[in-house]
Amino acid sequence: MKILLAVDDSEYSAAAAKEVAKRPWPTGTTVRVLTVVEPFPPIGLEPWYGVIENFERIDEAAQKRARELTKKTVEIMKKKGIKVESAVRNGDARAEIVDEAEKWAADLVVMGSHGYTAIKRLLLGSVALSVVSHAPCSVEVVRRKQKKSRS
Repeated sequence: MKILLAVDDSEYSAAAAKEVAKRPWPTGTTVRVLTVVEPFPPIGLEPWYGVIENFERIDEAAQKRARELTKKTVEIMKKKGIKVESAVRNGDARAEIVDEAEKWAADLVVMGSHGYTAIKRLLLGSVALSVVSHAPCSVEVVRRKQKKSRS
């Protein structure tokens, strides 16, 4: 079985990673931990001295954080005895997760959900909703348990 675990640096993807790590998977299962670095949004300013270098530093920092997050998640899986590999991709998370699932022939995509309401989902978009709608395989969206509030 091939499981694509899409992670970002949120408590929601941490919950998804914990869920994958705690389950008994069939022998021969491989988990591929995927982190997607989204491009820095372009701004319409005239270039001046140092701007390009600043954007390059921002991109380098994002790449480094993605590699560190992926490595940390891989270590969690290894401690549980799961065969694991990693990948860092650049681009739109929605498209990159679906593309990775297709190219790698994943059997399952696992990812966290921020649990946005309809208005926030409309304004911000939902990576999970897009992946569920377009993935070539089953998708499990792990939701973090909410603490009950007393009214």
